[in-house]
Amino acid sequence: MDPLDILPSLWKVQRSWLDRSEEVNQRVIDLFRQLEAATREEFPHLLSSELPAEEKENANEVFLEYVRKNAKLSRRFHAILDAWFQELVQLSRNLNERDRQRARFWLQQLLGALAPPNYFWTNPLAIRKFIDTGGLSLLQGMNQAWEDLVHGDYLSRLTDEKAFRVGENIAVTPGFVIFRNELMELIQYKAATEQNYVRPMVLIPPWINKFYIFDLTPQTSLVRYLRDGGFTVFVISWKNPTEVHRKITFADYMFAGALQAVTVARHICRTPQVHAAGYCIGGTALAALMAWINRGQGEKEPSPIADWTLFSTLVDFSEPGDLGVFISERSLETTEALMKMDGFLDSRYLSWIFRILGSESLIWRNFIQNYLYGAAPPKSDMLFWNSDSTRLPEAMCSYYLREFYLHNNLARKDVLLLGDRPIDMGQVRQPLYAVGTQLDHICPWRGAFRTCHLVTAPRRFILSSEGHITGIINPPSEGSKRKFWAGEVVAPEEPEAWLRRQEERRGSWWEDWRSWLLKDDASMGKPPTVGNRTYPRREKAPGTYVHER
Repeated sequence: MDPLDILPSLWKVQRSWLDRSEEVNQRVIDLFRQLEAATREEFPHLLSSELPAEEKENANEVFLEYVRKNAKLSRRFHAILDAWFQELVQLSRNLNERDRQRARFWLQQLLGALAPPNYFWTNPLAIRKFIDTGGLSLLQGMNQAWEDLVHGDYLSRLTDEKAFRVGENIAVTPGFVIFRNELMELIQYKAATEQNYVRPMVLIPPWINKFYIFDLTPQTSLVRYLRDGGFTVFVISWKNPTEVHRKITFADYMFAGALQAVTVARHICRTPQVHAAGYCIGGTALAALMAWINRGQGEKEPSPIADWTLFSTLVDFSEPGDLGVFISERSLETTEALMKMDGFLDSRYLSWIFRILGSESLIWRNFIQNYLYGAAPPKSDMLFWNSDSTRLPEAMCSYYLREFYLHNNLARKDVLLLGDRPIDMGQVRQPLYAVGTQLDHICPWRGAFRTCHLVTAPRRFILSSEGHITGIINPPSEGSKRKFWAGEVVAPEEPEAWLRRQEERRGSWWEDWRSWLLKDDASMGKPPTVGNRTYPRREKAPGTYVHER
């Protein structure tokens, strides 16, 4: 059984060396010589003590010094093995780049799991804490490991989930649900200014997690930033699907979700056009919707969406990054078989995959802190949101993985039929603001950049420091160490060429985005009411769908 299709790429590496026995033997000899040299350098230190005389009498300190030196040797061994295996993959013959990437990725996962800090006896700090606490640190770690197992989190908790309550200390910006259907609730937020911009903002979050990535704490809330800056803000809160929603399609998310939200926002604000922004898969749906809208309209007919923004979004899936290692015919067949049973892809499966993609920070760092050190999980609003995953309907998920990730059909002219129209991204004429992040393991920034190659509209690209979440949730703050690069894209400019033309800027790109949104129309008027007769107020924000588990 190989549900993730791990073994084929590793077998190809092995086969590439079968007829190179002399070279393999030499490489093995070189490996052992490196290990021997490291041992010769470090072993004498293991037998000596460099502690001050007064500390030599302390048996614990003598022991800890030995542990530190032993751990240093272990780290050197691990680094040597890591470099040796990676070179072996790199020099393998008759491997395409996809197989090479897959082999490299899975070897990294194996070697990452074997890293010395992940084990008690090769982690000096863990032993130090054990001695200092009389063993309580390890006991506390074992208790937390047991609690995680009972809870069903087999990779250790990312955060203290008891520290946050949706609607109480997170997702607290005042507003109301003003529309609901089978797929989503639409939240409109109360104005905070006497005058608002006429064009509202419609935010389309990913439906892999909950909507409040846009409304975390008041200090990090994108919703609050836009609201306080004079925008009328609408946000989609997606329903967490169950077995009865297995037939919901990607097109349903486009039309009953994104397009419906745009329609309601236009009606309430009495305006012909809105700003729209999508995050991750929410951005992919927005991109497809933009192509659909432009296919059905004449050049002089105004679009209901004046401009569109993509946050860490893939439209061209030819460079999916490490997530691509999970995409193959065999792995998709496994995924589809799982979905057949339940009617959805379980959120735990998705969470597991995303944590593997960032295993160093999302698995092993937590493992060490929670279990070896006995530290309580950190209190992090972003990690809390990251842990609050949702399910994906069977029909939508299968379509998305096959048509986008496996075949890259969204980037191809007139291959996909969504609704009644073939999709051609080249017909999109509305200005695009696209944001990628440097350390994104889900949506590599170069892949996000390639959206700019698909459309003929004016394009502005932003490269933000940090990762998939922290690079997007980037509020202005004094003394911020974050940075970004911003500039117009000249087609068919490659990502590296674009980056060479840009100057590094300090701080948040949010302010650059706000200026861009107002470039063509900054007209203002009295803020609209929250809801109206057609779309009356319902529950207070954050609504009901967000609480579904």
